Amino acid sequence: MTNYSIAPIYVPAWIKQAVESLRLRPRLPASQWAEENRVLPPGNAIPGPWRNRVTPYLVEIMDAVTGGDAEKIIFVKPTQVGGTSAMENILGAVICQDPAPAMIVYPSDDLAERTVEAKLEPMIRSCKPLAENYLEKDSKKLRLKFRDMTVYLNGANSPADLASTNIRYLFLDEVDKYPGASKKEADPVSLAIERTKTYTTNRRIFMTSTPTVKSGVIWRAKETADEELHYFVPCPHCGKYIELKFAQLKWPDKETVPDRKKRAAQAVYRCQACEGMITDRDKGPMLQAGRWETVRGSSQNAKSAAYWISTLYSPFTSFAEIAEAFMKAKDDPELLQNFVNSWLAEPWEDTKLKTNADLVLERRTEFPAWVLPEWTQLLTGGVDVQEGSFYWTVRAWGAGMTSQKVACGQALSFQQVSQVMNMEYAKENGEKMLVNLALIDSGDQTDFVYEFCLANSDWALPCKGMPTMQAHYRISTINKAGSKANGMQLVLVDGGKYKDMIAARMRRPNGTGSWMVDRDCDLDYAEQVTAEQKITERSGSRAVQKWVLKSSHANNHYLDAEVYAAAAADVMGVRSLNLLPAESPASVSPAPASEPERGTEWIRKDENWMKEGAIWTEGQPWRNSWRR
Repeated sequence: MTNYSIAPIYVPAWIKQAVESLRLRPRLPASQWAEENRVLPPGNAIPGPWRNRVTPYLVEIMDAVTGGDAEKIIFVKPTQVGGTSAMENILGAVICQDPAPAMIVYPSDDLAERTVEAKLEPMIRSCKPLAENYLEKDSKKLRLKFRDMTVYLNGANSPADLASTNIRYLFLDEVDKYPGASKKEADPVSLAIERTKTYTTNRRIFMTSTPTVKSGVIWRAKETADEELHYFVPCPHCGKYIELKFAQLKWPDKETVPDRKKRAAQAVYRCQACEGMITDRDKGPMLQAGRWETVRGSSQNAKSAAYWISTLYSPFTSFAEIAEAFMKAKDDPELLQNFVNSWLAEPWEDTKLKTNADLVLERRTEFPAWVLPEWTQLLTGGVDVQEGSFYWTVRAWGAGMTSQKVACGQALSFQQVSQVMNMEYAKENGEKMLVNLALIDSGDQTDFVYEFCLANSDWALPCKGMPTMQAHYRISTINKAGSKANGMQLVLVDGGKYKDMIAARMRRPNGTGSWMVDRDCDLDYAEQVTAEQKITERSGSRAVQKWVLKSSHANNHYLDAEVYAAAAADVMGVRSLNLLPAESPASVSPAPASEPERGTEWIRKDENWMKEGAIWTEGQPWRNSWRR
């Protein structure tokens, strides 16, 4: 019998790699992929290898994006619960196991660039499968190239970039901080989602944010999702699954324990089922045994699922820290809004300046549209310029900043605007008045607005929004060489201050100093003039209050027109009008115990220092006549 020896066959390395790449590997859920591959860099709450047991509530959320049936996953979250890391884990699992074009949208381009440098690139370098896939030389700052896919990073403030690429995976981070829709572009969320239409059957959209207000993007997404889920944990005393709620967090009162830190240190959670006291030591095991439960809707055929959680579940935040944060914030509206948003993951409502359409309709008087109240001393107009039309309003003004809408509408041309502003408006006694001044928005169709105001300088001036001025308005001069309007006056308007004024006076009962509307006022006007609400936004330690749309698709044209009409009244000296007679018209009952308008207390009711029905324009060189 002859023995044969078989020489080993040499297989080139590239063939081995090719064969290895063809070998089918099981696709892991995102949570399991993260546990096997993700390493958190220093600076994280718990650096080192990712462990699902630390934040078990994130497991189902991550796996729902990569392996669930719903195409849209919404995560409404506070700070300090690991939400950003969960999104990064999902992205890593996608790159390594199911590559396809992806996009991450941040509130701004600057934040996108900082996130790449501070989070994404460190994640790629610390994770071997990602590092092997990464084509660093072919990548750019906001376009990360991998072997089988590209990750685009965009700021929501760059709408053109949001509408330029077809993608399968869309990640929308902190959507409540996105800018709203513009006059020429849809809102950033809608623009980004449009990019996923090519992938009709397998697209995935992950939307996450800390909420701001009820009409914010993330809260509306939660409220309209097919299924809403909350995290329930077992009580260590009775075993019943409960949802952690802030109202059940208890600590001694100030009379018993005066020191705030000591009171907070004694904070415990009282089970709503058995009233057993739960401490931070119980939280870990409770989270491990927790589960997501549907509280609204159904998982059957659900295309969107929303997950909601508060800081009470965070393993990185103690009950004492939550209690102390609330005690610090409860007497400061700005701090309290931050607590409600960032700790409780709930929307904030500012009742001080809250307005709604019903409130506007309650301000209707007995005077029909186009008829002036008897107390009218001044008439102003405001025009909001849109791409294809003009929204206008005419408002009557009296002493104490008393005002009433006389008429409003939508015009299709400057000629129609001119007709409305040059009409004779009459009181019931037959006395007639003209619009003294109308301000016209010059932010859109600027040159046309300038030319129109120049041709109608006896009653019209262009205006432009200029936020955060010390005064409500300021008179500037147009500096545009070669333009006929060069040197014409321009009114700079702080819209926020006038919206504050309108909202505050709208809440007053009809009477002296109130902001009112005519008897024929309709719902469309009422909804538009209350389409915004005031919120507080924080940038580091700085708090900024601003008016924002309640809904990204709401129309606020009449609100802008009313702002311009109010600014026009200020320009014409409305705050110095003589006070009303002792007997007010029947339709306007004086508000009980109302204080005089600030700055008018010194004007005596019997002083007839101003000619009735006329507005003196001394010191206003653009206007050298009286308009009756």
